[in-house]
Amino acid sequence: MTAAPLARYSAWKRRGDFIFLSGIVAADPGSGTIVRGFDDLPDGVGRSIGQTGEFSVDAKDGPILSQTWFVFDRIRATMEEAGGGIEDVFKLVQYFRNLSDFPRFNQVRRMFFPEDPPVSTVVEVSEMMPCGDILVEVEATAYCPAGQ
Repeated sequence: MTAAPLARYSAWKRRGDFIFLSGIVAADPGSGTIVRGFDDLPDGVGRSIGQTGEFSVDAKDGPILSQTWFVFDRIRATMEEAGGGIEDVFKLVQYFRNLSDFPRFNQVRRMFFPEDPPVSTVVEVSEMMPCGDILVEVEATAYCPAGQ
């Protein structure tokens, strides 16, 4: 599933050889659901991103790990819809409700960009749409020559 806008804007736009993605959060506007933890992800994903099976650890780390995986999975799918791949992404802007989540976020981001990480901007903000349960939003820019 690709990223869908939460309101009246485009999820992505191509301008020449560049693809610009709107900020993506861990929300599915079609179903009205927000990713809040490992149980909101496809089977098996939780274990691959750090789910321990210990309630106290998973309750603390699960929301940011799960939202991060969901966001990068949507970036991957959206880039494929736009005619490229996640490896074409060269710039990320990452918005956090709390910068202390960055180390766990970075652990999952590394799974999507194992070789050559994009250039990056990290910002802490007070809140994101659609509600206060959103912990991270990621905006991406990619270079992908048309017809590649």
